Amino acid sequence: MFNSFKRRLVNPVTAMILFIHQPSSPPSTKALNLLRSAISAPYPPNQPAKLPLDFNLDVVEGPPTTDQLRTILSYLPAKGVSPSSAFLSAHFTAPVGAERPEGVSAIAKLAQENPSALRWPIVVDWNEGKATVGDIEGVKGILETLRKRRDGELKEEEVYQPKGWFT
Repeated sequence: MFNSFKRRLVNPVTAMILFIHQPSSPPSTKALNLLRSAISAPYPPNQPAKLPLDFNLDVVEGPPTTDQLRTILSYLPAKGVSPSSAFLSAHFTAPVGAERPEGVSAIAKLAQENPSALRWPIVVDWNEGKATVGDIEGVKGILETLRKRRDGELKEEEVYQPKGWFT
């Protein structure tokens, strides 16, 4: 009796993708175009019969905050990476050696003063707990995960079903 009711309550949640964008960065612009086309056109593009991906894209221009950097660092695939190696670019204006900041607070402050010092784009999939920094391939990986979920290739997490009177 209650199983049909439970099935209707458990719907897949639309993915929330945060895109922290630097318009002057070519990789950031390329990644933004890739994400926008995945929402508005068939995905993958070489399969016109497929539907576009369904996700909410939140585009923020400008550097991330200290709290965002902390969270993003915890979502990166490589755990235990120093914040400076995760977020700072090899741009000629970025500090090097002993001048290179190590903490997320110092990196956030540097990003406010010199956005070119960061690796762009910064993309976060809040639902999956995944992030990518400065990597177009990482963005493609997030889109591929969304595609697999849409096409049923990934198993949904088991829904908690307590044992009791109604089971």
